[in-house]
Amino acid sequence: MAIASTSAHPSAQTPHPFGNTRVVHAGLSPNFVPYEHGLELQNEAAARLADGDPGTLLILEHDAVYTAGRRSLPEEYPNDGTPVVPVSRGGKVTWHGPGQLVAYPVVRLNNRFGLVDFIRTLEQVIIDTASDFGVTGRRIEGRTGVWADPDGLPAEKFAQIGIRVSEGIVTHGLAVNCSNSLTPFESFVPCGITDAGVTTMSRLTGRTITPSDVAPALVQHLTAALQEVAQ
Repeated sequence: MAIASTSAHPSAQTPHPFGNTRVVHAGLSPNFVPYEHGLELQNEAAARLADGDPGTLLILEHDAVYTAGRRSLPEEYPNDGTPVVPVSRGGKVTWHGPGQLVAYPVVRLNNRFGLVDFIRTLEQVIIDTASDFGVTGRRIEGRTGVWADPDGLPAEKFAQIGIRVSEGIVTHGLAVNCSNSLTPFESFVPCGITDAGVTTMSRLTGRTITPSDVAPALVQHLTAALQEVAQ
């Protein structure tokens, strides 16, 4: 699978040859993408798959928003009454916003790969990307996402994964905490987890690492992985 890259709206592009996956930089700081528009872009990309399109990888930063996956519980919602957008992905409540890099790989999975296989693939992509910046990420058995072990502290999560697979088509994706504020995570139960913290790549390294810094490395690792798992 070859990879084509563009910064324009995907629907405005000339259809690309079968076998090429388009990488769309839909908006990074200061051009934040409203969450609802991100959903529209995903829906458009998923609809194109029915016409033989091999998929679209959306790269972006959202305006600040809380979203709730299918397994979310009311007691996990923000305690200050902030609105939460219900979505069809797996997982629970999370936050998206400035300083957090989001990737939505809208692809059709190879028949050999299921939901759990794809989640493990995304975790490895994040681990490899973080390593490029001197951050050691790891998995925790029984939990999704990627975690760090700061000295003397409990494990802290710096990347979240929440996806939906329907008839082999993936929507939603992953989010990497790069330089975002951690204050929004104090008002709700992140991903339903009460016994671990949340962190960012900037906090782990002691230097500012922005989504724009991380995006090229993430795209490189993720597009390589999609060659193996997507049709």
